[in-house]
Amino acid sequence: MKKIYIAIDLGAENGRVILGQVSDSRLNLQEVHRFSNSPIMENGSLRWDFDYLLSEIKAGIAKTVKVTNEEISGIGIDSWGVDFGLIDKKGRLIENPYHYRDSRTNGMMDKAFELIPKKDIYFNTGIQFMQLNTVYQLLAMKTSNSDLLQKTNKLIFMADLVAYHLCGKIFAEYTLASTSQLMNLQTGRWSEEIFDKLLLPIDIMPGVVKAGMVVGKLKSELAGELGATQLSVIAVGSHDTASAIAAVPAKGDSWAYLSSGTWSLMGVEVPSAIINETTYKYQFTNEGGVANTIRLLKNIMGLWIVQECRHQWQAEGEKLSYSQLADLAQKAQPFAGYINPNDSCFFSPGRMPAKINDYLKQAGQNITDDYGQIVRIVLESLAFNYRWVLERIEEVTGKQIDVLHIVGGGIQNELLCQFTADATGKKVVAGPVEATAIGNIIMQAIATGQLKSVSHGREIVKNSIKTKKYLPSDSDVWTEKYKRARKFFDV
Repeated sequence: MKKIYIAIDLGAENGRVILGQVSDSRLNLQEVHRFSNSPIMENGSLRWDFDYLLSEIKAGIAKTVKVTNEEISGIGIDSWGVDFGLIDKKGRLIENPYHYRDSRTNGMMDKAFELIPKKDIYFNTGIQFMQLNTVYQLLAMKTSNSDLLQKTNKLIFMADLVAYHLCGKIFAEYTLASTSQLMNLQTGRWSEEIFDKLLLPIDIMPGVVKAGMVVGKLKSELAGELGATQLSVIAVGSHDTASAIAAVPAKGDSWAYLSSGTWSLMGVEVPSAIINETTYKYQFTNEGGVANTIRLLKNIMGLWIVQECRHQWQAEGEKLSYSQLADLAQKAQPFAGYINPNDSCFFSPGRMPAKINDYLKQAGQNITDDYGQIVRIVLESLAFNYRWVLERIEEVTGKQIDVLHIVGGGIQNELLCQFTADATGKKVVAGPVEATAIGNIIMQAIATGQLKSVSHGREIVKNSIKTKKYLPSDSDVWTEKYKRARKFFDV
């Protein structure tokens, strides 16, 4: 049996519309449409251009319908977490959604802790404290005396906002909603305590649905406009990491995952949230996963730092590709400096090479203007941070990790993959690069009854996608250098 699906995959740098074909034993992908996704400045704030995104998504659906003569069984949408749109009582988007890096959340975590103790927030939600979380975005609106919340009928997270515009149904898919730090992870429902104590309106929150459900049909007028039938719109793992982890070609329970891209998300699947003094100390996050799992993980700044360095150098006239930067980094001096990739100084866009040098100088290390050296410092520091997180995962779960599966666009940086194996001392299996789109399609196939389970989907991924293995080298050297680097990560 063969079925065709459309995966809409929205990332912080670009979006794709992908045609997926699933049979009993194999899966094939075809990227039909790709578009850039950059924030815009609007009224002094960093935002997402939602009309542009929606127009590109529609164009992609129309193209996809034209390239296949076969019946399409569903459409699924995934995106990054925490960001949202506000819908008024007439069902209209009130304004462009804010970007999670907008500065309005500066200081909002401290403001929240004045109203509810920090530990109470964590033990309620199980989510790592980051100023970009939805709860602090809402608190920023409340604190600024904005009338937006009074005008709002419903808040809809980004992927689900696209689904709303396609099928007219308002919902919050569980994996995406869980990133907000507004949900009680023990109950899977919105936390009344958080909303009450922060004086936020809980009535604007949509009903929560689980991944793998048909939530609606493509609006008839939109179907006509796009040359499509009224296709089923399916709630997949709407958080892109949830979809990516569904596509990890792993077996057993001695593996961890690293979803590598703008962000690095490293963790393990567990059957229920782990919220205790140790996870609070290390600031592990518990996010909803597909198939009644929890993703116990750490958010790490990831390749964002390299991306921002490249943007800065491009603005200065140096048109270097990522592969060129990786080549320069490979030739640079090893272990010339260390940073904590998660330091708040690296959170905002702009001047990233200067920020790295400021950090190095303040830490008593040598600064550098060499492009390759800067990138190597970032990549080695990421690899060391991955080791630190893996050690904490083993401590928290009591399980030994034997294999690290890396998925996502970051696996194209083969130098970082090798550094990760070297630093962690673990076997690394890299692939698939299109994990998010594949997991999106797997969950659609489960919703239609074509696949029995996530494990069934992972078997198909294993049959269909070539992976690359990296084995540790120079382990003694990396372990010795880690002793110096880890002080930047220790809590």
